[in-house]
Amino acid sequence: MDICEKHGKILEFFFQDEIQLCCSTCAIVNHRSCHSVEEVSEIGKLRRACSFLKRKLEEVQSKAEKVVNNIELSKEQLSLDIKAIFAEIKRMRDNVNKMFDDLEVYITRETDVFQAKVINKLTQKQSRCEKHIAVATKSLEVVDAALLNGTPSQKFIVAQKMKKQVNELHRNFDNDCQNLETATVSFKFNETIKLPPLPISINIPGKLTLNCISPEANKYIAPVDPIVKSTKIISIDLKQTGDDAKEPLYSGLDFLPDGRLVAVDNKNMKCLIYNEKLQEVGSFQLSYMPRGVVAVSEEEVAITSGSVYKIDFLYVSKSNDITLNRTFKVSTKNDSICLKDERHFVVGTYDDTRHVRIVSLSGEEKDFSINFPNKKYPGATSASTYIRNSDKVVLTDRYEHTVYIFDIKSNTRVVVKDDQIKEPRSVAVGPADCILVCSKETNSIVQISQTGQILSSYKLDIEYPCRVCVSKEKSIVAVTNTYAGNKKLQLFKLT
Repeated sequence: MDICEKHGKILEFFFQDEIQLCCSTCAIVNHRSCHSVEEVSEIGKLRRACSFLKRKLEEVQSKAEKVVNNIELSKEQLSLDIKAIFAEIKRMRDNVNKMFDDLEVYITRETDVFQAKVINKLTQKQSRCEKHIAVATKSLEVVDAALLNGTPSQKFIVAQKMKKQVNELHRNFDNDCQNLETATVSFKFNETIKLPPLPISINIPGKLTLNCISPEANKYIAPVDPIVKSTKIISIDLKQTGDDAKEPLYSGLDFLPDGRLVAVDNKNMKCLIYNEKLQEVGSFQLSYMPRGVVAVSEEEVAITSGSVYKIDFLYVSKSNDITLNRTFKVSTKNDSICLKDERHFVVGTYDDTRHVRIVSLSGEEKDFSINFPNKKYPGATSASTYIRNSDKVVLTDRYEHTVYIFDIKSNTRVVVKDDQIKEPRSVAVGPADCILVCSKETNSIVQISQTGQILSSYKLDIEYPCRVCVSKEKSIVAVTNTYAGNKKLQLFKLT
């Protein structure tokens, strides 16, 4: 290392200014003008030149070894972390399996007890009915013999002697028939599954319903109707703005699947979009006075109009741009509208005896096989909706203060009249398929079961509520009113 690479001579000099080692030839050829020159032999005597290099090298060596060790530990820890993920997945799988094993044991125990109880009750009833059959059969033989072979006197004597026995038999049988029950067992999973270790009451991923119902209720089996409570989230005033010809009147409301609210303004002929804070984020000018609106999909709504006999389909983008997609004609004046299934609407009419009709998404129309009230409803005096799970139509009669619930399968109806329902306007399907009705004169939302029972009534702080709709997940309800000069749009949370 002490030989000059260029001249092959011993490195004898060190030039401070250029921090360079040189041989005698380098010094003469390249550094004759330099003044800061020292002889290497003299510097070596005065300085411990390699000590600082050793310290630096040892420092680098130590730090590099630490880095290498750290990397090795990181690689090992990464491997352990990955193994831990699969171990956690296995633990979760074992817990889920245990949960379902516990569920099976729980369901078996509960259904066995219920089944034994019901079978015992049914066996007793069956035994009584078999006795009724035996007594009736024996008595029939006597009566038949008297009718075929007896003299008039004998027939009279038989009738008198057996009258009390037959009446008692008939009475006993009627009592048993009135107490007939059908046993049902159903199980519904909760929306979330909680993993053990948890108490079994929390651990069971669903609700077991054991129930006995009368034959009249066999058409639709549902859990006990829950009472819906409402908590106001937000309220805005509906006032005439610069581009409005009149004070707004929202004749139709519905929620898009993503939670945005669609409203149609009958007076100013608009379709509007609101976000969850009731901030207007989109608007579309219509050429007619709209009546009702329904969300058809994530980005499409359908709007009815009584005066122009058509249904419009509007495209509503995620960025709240609204355009007209298509239109088809209808033969009736349509007001309220909701989805029957993926291919059909249920529309409420006015000025027609066919109060509720079925319209396909391509425009074909047909009628329900329902015995509707034989009358015509003028505009804004009736509204309707459809309960898909139980195949029922709900119809309001504003000035009769009545709500009709029609069962399509049996062509029967329940008539609901109550002091809490005065001038019912709009109607919507709420949580657990309950019915929510806007009661205009009591300024409230009334909750009705499908059997016609009044479950609750929520007093509103607005006058003359007219339209109500419920979000797709049944957790938010929107309400608007018709009170001139103090119209509002409000959102409520349902629990």
